[in-house]
Amino acid sequence: MEFNKTFIPDVVILKPKIFGDERGFFLETFRESDFIENVADVKFVQDNHSGSSQGILRGLHFQSQHSQGKLIRAVSGEIFNVAVDLRRNSPTYGKWVGVILSAQNKWQFWIPPFFAHGFYVMSEWAEVFYKATDYYAPEYEHSIKWNDPTLGIDWPLLDGKLPRLSDKDQNGCLFQNFEFFE
Repeated sequence: MEFNKTFIPDVVILKPKIFGDERGFFLETFRESDFIENVADVKFVQDNHSGSSQGILRGLHFQSQHSQGKLIRAVSGEIFNVAVDLRRNSPTYGKWVGVILSAQNKWQFWIPPFFAHGFYVMSEWAEVFYKATDYYAPEYEHSIKWNDPTLGIDWPLLDGKLPRLSDKDQNGCLFQNFEFFE
């Protein structure tokens, strides 16, 4: 596994070694000892799997309590995945990192706790699998507007069409109006 830090050092892109031949392929998606040594010393407690059609944007989600670190990968299709630093005392507070994850590249994206997470589906269909460091707590879940002007995320919208959003995401808060983490 190759571990590539982004310009937000705590956010990491994991690129697996893929072994393949005419029969197919094999890759290791997670090895705790390597993850702890190269990324973060965390314990994963929940796995999640979602499917979405093209043009769906999910996020930007975070939990104000029980903040989740997430190790994300696309197991089918292609997504543009984003992490936003919500740690007020961080030099990268309010900055974002985006990466294309796909079934083809098989990359993973580590988003630490105290970050918002969102993704946009670029393929006709995508399935996203992720491990989380804390349990889903809907009573503490919040959403920041996907197109928040303070964040200025450069979403790769297909044909410039607005994404399809859930009601929760449509009514998300503005970044400047929320008190984030120390």
